[in-house]
Amino acid sequence: MSVERVARAWELLQEAYKYQMEGELEQAVELYQRSIATHPTAEAYTFLGWTYHFQGKTDEAIAQCKKAIALDPDFGNPYNDIGAYLIEKGRHQEAVEWLEKAIRSKRYTSYHYPHYNLGRVYMAQDRLNDARRCFERALELAPDYALAREALEQLRRKLM
Repeated sequence: MSVERVARAWELLQEAYKYQMEGELEQAVELYQRSIATHPTAEAYTFLGWTYHFQGKTDEAIAQCKKAIALDPDFGNPYNDIGAYLIEKGRHQEAVEWLEKAIRSKRYTSYHYPHYNLGRVYMAQDRLNDARRCFERALELAPDYALAREALEQLRRKLM
């Protein structure tokens, strides 16, 4: 693969991400697909999946994340994303395995997300002490993570 193709794929990915953040999801999908066609990366598959999720296409989102994992099993984002998508589908126990893989992944900059999401699973399962530990760990990793802080406060109110 030429250096030029790799660079172009990353340019397309960055452009797609901008469109995604602006809510221009169809344009983002097209650009992520072009990025993948130019040079497939785990990031492009994961973000394409995220875009599909925003479009309500959860099964397609999960499929893209699995492609990302096949390409780079060390990349943590797609594991967490699959876990989060399964939580939304009410498949809490199935999400645990994916979230634990995200926590153990070697390449991930946001380890607080799978801890928070695992806490959400434990809350749904009424495993409150486990949930508390997960939310606290998320806050250790990212002290300003508002969702974990709110979940921990909600849990504390529930225990009172």
